Amino acid sequence: MKLVVQRVTSAKVEVNNNIVGKIGKGYLVLLGIKKTDTKKEADYMINKLMKLRVFEDEENKMNLSIQDIDGEILLIPQFTLYGDVTHNNRPSFSNAMKPTDAKKLFEYCCNECEKKVHTQKGEFGAFMDVNLVNNGPVTIIIEKEYNS
Repeated sequence: MKLVVQRVTSAKVEVNNNIVGKIGKGYLVLLGIKKTDTKKEADYMINKLMKLRVFEDEENKMNLSIQDIDGEILLIPQFTLYGDVTHNNRPSFSNAMKPTDAKKLFEYCCNECEKKVHTQKGEFGAFMDVNLVNNGPVTIIIEKEYNS
């Protein structure tokens, strides 16, 4: 599983010119699900995401978590994070989980995040327009390999 976490002051996602998710201060998270991922990896990643300290404290040090600032999350399914161009110029997505299973795990991640902070989401399988104001900019990649 792979997360691309962007600290934002605002973000939104649109499908067919309709806003399906919108947040203020928090994280825009692109979520890639690998074919071997399970709820175990998802739980690890969600825990890591909640504890990630990239918001400034009163001394302007990145020392606060999303929960500390009462922030929000916009979670976007992003199978292309597992695009492999090692052998070709056209990406292979063979390492990404099949859509039916990936959708279930994506929904699981959304529900688990929502238990901790206000969470919005993109539409699985849809063509989305994602807009954000990256604050900093701060972008962190978190990856959890199977059985690691």
